[in-house]
Amino acid sequence: MVDLFLNHVLIENNSDQDELNTEREIIGILENRILLLFFASAECETCQKFVPALNDFIKKLKDPAYIEYPKLLALIYISLDQSGEQQERFLKELHKKIFFLPFEDLYRKELQSMFKVKDVPTVVVLRPDGSVLSPNAVKDISSLGTHCFRNWQESAEIVERTFMLNEEFDDLNLRSATDPVRRLKYKTEDDKRKKKWWKLWEKGKDRNDNEEKDDTWDMKGKDTHKGTWRKR
Repeated sequence: MVDLFLNHVLIENNSDQDELNTEREIIGILENRILLLFFASAECETCQKFVPALNDFIKKLKDPAYIEYPKLLALIYISLDQSGEQQERFLKELHKKIFFLPFEDLYRKELQSMFKVKDVPTVVVLRPDGSVLSPNAVKDISSLGTHCFRNWQESAEIVERTFMLNEEFDDLNLRSATDPVRRLKYKTEDDKRKKKWWKLWEKGKDRNDNEEKDDTWDMKGKDTHKGTWRKR
């Protein structure tokens, strides 16, 4: 999936419109992510109506206060606008934590053809390996909101090292998506504290045992010495 954009410039939709154009920068934002390619245009009324739902979706899934690992998701706007001005106008309505291709980059059209996008809005969902998870997730995002993200995670089998899905995940509402993770995190921290305490206790126990042994040998030495003195 990272290869899709390695030779292109991605721009962050922030006030500075920071450009990411090095291999390291592109890999940094796309590697081991579920990637959403949002095909739309400013002149499309349906796209305009979909934007609030998409923004809410991205806001929640990119907010560390809401989900433990916000880096698991990346969204790139693939503009099908007729002009750079239309694209700029539409970008102002989109969330700031997304990326987009420059209007002059005709790779936008190649991606449209590559993923057989005929209607807008279209949100193509890709696994980290570049395979298609969903050819169009617009309906899922509109109706399910962040709940559909769980299914994508499970299907994509994303590994965030400490991120684990467990049986408790079945009972989640997605504000919940991080609850089992946090419990796992705290359980891990508790286990570490317990191990640390146990090591300290064992260390103290060994020290006491050694001191007792030393005292025993001292007493034996004294008794032996006394016995020898008496014989003399």
